[in-house]
Amino acid sequence: MPGLPAFCLRPRGPRRGAVLTLVFLTSVAAAASTGCWVPEEPPALVARAGGAAAAGPGAPRSASTADREAVARAAAEAVAEGKSGKKAAQEVVSRSGDRWGTVYDQDEYAAFAEDLDGRWTGVGLWAERGRDGRIEIDKVQPDSPAARAGLRAGDRLLSVDGHHVTGLAVGDVVSLLRGEAGTPVVLGLSRGGADLTETVRREQLRTEPVTVRQLPGGITVIKVSSFTRGSGERVRAAVRAAPAGAGVVLDLRGNPGGLVTEAVAAASAFLDGGLVGTYDVRGEQRALYAAPGGDTARPLVALVDAGTMSAAELVTGALQDRGRAVAVGSRTFGKGSVQMPTELPDGSVAELTVGTYRTPGGRSLDGAGIIPDLAAGGDGAEERAARVLGGPGVGP
Repeated sequence: MPGLPAFCLRPRGPRRGAVLTLVFLTSVAAAASTGCWVPEEPPALVARAGGAAAAGPGAPRSASTADREAVARAAAEAVAEGKSGKKAAQEVVSRSGDRWGTVYDQDEYAAFAEDLDGRWTGVGLWAERGRDGRIEIDKVQPDSPAARAGLRAGDRLLSVDGHHVTGLAVGDVVSLLRGEAGTPVVLGLSRGGADLTETVRREQLRTEPVTVRQLPGGITVIKVSSFTRGSGERVRAAVRAAPAGAGVVLDLRGNPGGLVTEAVAAASAFLDGGLVGTYDVRGEQRALYAAPGGDTARPLVALVDAGTMSAAELVTGALQDRGRAVAVGSRTFGKGSVQMPTELPDGSVAELTVGTYRTPGGRSLDGAGIIPDLAAGGDGAEERAARVLGGPGVGP
């Protein structure tokens, strides 16, 4: 089993689901042993679609130490009786009121380690769970088994290898989709009221977390889809390669978060040291600092939307609070709580909320999100960002 990440920031069941299972799993982590953490290591921020439905911002209630002890005790008792420690732990977590708490088995947590590198074995679809409990495909990765089979965003996923998935947590659905590369998986789907069945073969898949393109006028758009390993340095390299003096759009729309070390590295591309954010763990305050030497003169816009979460919100808040970037778009998701993992007797892992993080200006984003400096939505958001930077655009 991979080492446990020290701390995680992860929305479960957000508006945009994620095939990244644990990610930061984000994917989007720093290793830590059971119930402990390394002070020199900042928290591993993770964004992942999971069990509890969450259609938008809302402050979760933190889990107490007693909750954590109760989870571990329930798992130990279940294992001693020959029962599932994971199931017993999940029941306690569900009753605790911890909106972000969850429990993973060993295989799910192994998938977590894969996702940290931006790779996983699956079929290439992102899923989300609606308020009615139905699982829908939110996005299909290009040139993946799902894409080649003709699956589309909006298709409803009814079953995986005969297992009905309606009402399941997205994380459980993702687990069903995972498996060994080359093995088939039968998907029961509904499209436009008609049921259909598709058989696809799992593959080893990868995502490119950072892509770069140019707009007219020399503006560089750096799109960060998630903060997986290496993404921070990719952002810094893209900034160094951008035309001298030209503006940059840091596109964080739809970014579910990722490793905090990578988020801080990305922020460091635009800062010369200084505070990126703070976080507390059961009342103990810690700080995150940018590395020195970033580009502090280049015009910068951070492009955000309701799918901007966790580590992506941390970056946006830091750049906004320190006057380094103009935020353009729509209000972000609002996920600013910290989860700490605990390994249970049967090898499963429980994550419970233990604290929150804040921007350099002291703002807590949990349940509130970031309000952009300039509102813009849809296709017009990038055009407005370009206009802010002095490039061609439309609208005021």
